[in-house]
Amino acid sequence: MNETAASGVPRVGRSDGAPPTVARPEEEPRRTAPLSVLVGTLQSAQGAILPAIFIAFSTGSSGLLIGLAAGFALAAIGALFSWIAWRRLTYTIRAQDIRVESGVLSRSARSVPYERIQDVSLEQSLVPRLFGLVAVKFETGAGGGEDLSLSFLREEQGEELRQLVRARRDEAESGATPGAPVTEARAEEPAQPLFTMGPRRIFTFGLFEFSLAVFAVLGGLLQTASSFVDFEIWDPDIWQVFFEDQADTVAALGPDAQVVSAIAGLIGVFLIGSATGIVRTFTREWGFLLERTPRGFRRRRGLFTRTDVVMPIHRVQGLKIGTRAIRYRFGWHGLRFVSLAQDSGAANHVVAPFARMDEIEPIVEASGFHLPDDRTDWHRASRKYMFDRALIEAATILLLGIVAWAIFLAVLPDWSDVVLGAALILSGLSALAQVLGWRYRRHALDASQIMARGGILSPKSQIATRLKLHSVEIAQGPIARLRGYATLHLGQAGGIFAIPGVPVARAREVRRLVLDTIAATDFSQLESQQAA
Repeated sequence: MNETAASGVPRVGRSDGAPPTVARPEEEPRRTAPLSVLVGTLQSAQGAILPAIFIAFSTGSSGLLIGLAAGFALAAIGALFSWIAWRRLTYTIRAQDIRVESGVLSRSARSVPYERIQDVSLEQSLVPRLFGLVAVKFETGAGGGEDLSLSFLREEQGEELRQLVRARRDEAESGATPGAPVTEARAEEPAQPLFTMGPRRIFTFGLFEFSLAVFAVLGGLLQTASSFVDFEIWDPDIWQVFFEDQADTVAALGPDAQVVSAIAGLIGVFLIGSATGIVRTFTREWGFLLERTPRGFRRRRGLFTRTDVVMPIHRVQGLKIGTRAIRYRFGWHGLRFVSLAQDSGAANHVVAPFARMDEIEPIVEASGFHLPDDRTDWHRASRKYMFDRALIEAATILLLGIVAWAIFLAVLPDWSDVVLGAALILSGLSALAQVLGWRYRRHALDASQIMARGGILSPKSQIATRLKLHSVEIAQGPIARLRGYATLHLGQAGGIFAIPGVPVARAREVRRLVLDTIAATDFSQLESQQAA
């Protein structure tokens, strides 16, 4: 018995009750969902709103009609281009690769072999979600500009395409015959929740995400408005007159009123920044859920733009645990996976953005790593490295302070001593920070992984598996060679792992142990076990 999926991919039924297999004939080019044209039209109409408003306010008494006409014209042009782009975009699922052809005036085609695809993720922004559409993104690990994307498919088509590409990728990695049928993965996979964030946790997270991005948005709107109305945002005379008027108003107030006004202004900025951070956090992290599935870690999040990403366990190259100064005092941390795939343009996947360490530990263990404990043999950086860093930082700040002191001595001599004193204080504080930072900068190597820590106010940790390191490089500059320490550069796919200030003898020992581990491992058997 034969059956055909909703996406048009032919399947062959099995008489023994096993999952259906996907046939392997050369596929015909297919288009994305026709509703993609409607989504493009609505997005074009959305982009035409602001220009239409500005045109309406800048063209006199008949501005409303002209603005509406301009808005409709822009939306119509956008709809036309959306339809043409949809007609010219095709994708073909072939035995060894996936091919995407696009372009209106100039035709382009890209074929990506399945073994190069790190993962397939689904993304839904607000408008496509209303129509049940998803964007399918094929992540190759070569950067966002090199990845493939199909916008848009129906939800069931997107999920089926993701399962199919993953199955063929696994087949390509295992060396199976390209012409053989591939057993399609079941859409419903048992999953174990590892971490989730409800509204209360997201609100708390938002309180620590202070942001003044709203002022940048207002500045962008003003700059756009200057193209339609008689207002130059970068004209210094306008702002000089504005601030002079405000200064006169403040000067007319009494001292008490000035203090109250200053405090009220700071409170207003704090409230605006906090509200912006809360809104941004809710839109980004709403419905955050991390699950452990047979294929790896599945993470879903987003209010207006919903993302669905699966990270295979064997592709997790390392871990990063970080925090910030204020949230660290309340015991909050964040966990990221270092992976070849991209996560919203970043090289690392956020799997627990705002969590306690007891919530992070199960995720770390599920990924095949472990956190350091009391038995971990930590090694600090070289004392010579600490002294050299403190001296260089202090000397640099002091030199810049002397240059500033000379300038002020010629221009504003009354302030020259203040500038020199500030430079001396900053120089001393910088040297003290280097000394304190040395106490917290350390690394450790155990039987399976290498770890590094650093930071005073906002400590950060990085962990990598010895087996997944590609290389170990010992780098020394002129001062480091003279003083007997080096920087360890650990070759890690998808990330950067460097340990500075390691004594040369210790650096050579770490390199020998890591390379011995790599040389003694049969990676063909290891990869098949991890993929299974």
